[in-house]
Amino acid sequence: MPLVDPQRFLDSPPRSRNEGLASFMRRIGICEERGSGIDKVVAQTELYQLPAPIFEQTEEHTRVVLFAHQDYRNMGQEDRIRACYQHCCLKYVNREPMNNTSLRLRFQIDEGNSAMVSRVIKQTIEAGLIRLYDPAANRRTYRYVPWWA
Repeated sequence: MPLVDPQRFLDSPPRSRNEGLASFMRRIGICEERGSGIDKVVAQTELYQLPAPIFEQTEEHTRVVLFAHQDYRNMGQEDRIRACYQHCCLKYVNREPMNNTSLRLRFQIDEGNSAMVSRVIKQTIEAGLIRLYDPAANRRTYRYVPWWA
């Protein structure tokens, strides 16, 4: 089982079950021991316009499911919401704003179809995964952060 909640993989500091072994593996070049692997996976899925990975936790293990390329129109609502949440988390940990424009670029949606992205943002807010950073802001300057931020 993971040491942190899978919903928090992107922002949690690295933790190891065996610090001595992790340190040794870093020194001999097998791993980096920085806890940036999940961040890299999510960043690459965005770069290559892949559906967001699924992080599943059972009583005995953690499973990560990666997907082949899929156009926005072929993604299901759950896939879009998961991608929006992970995009928001990645932006947040990189100290960048997540907004309609950044998510539109992530999904490769034309500027004229920004309402499609607004719908995904709304659904992700309703799912309790992201929230508006400043409710008093002008609608054009809305920024979003993960629910835990």
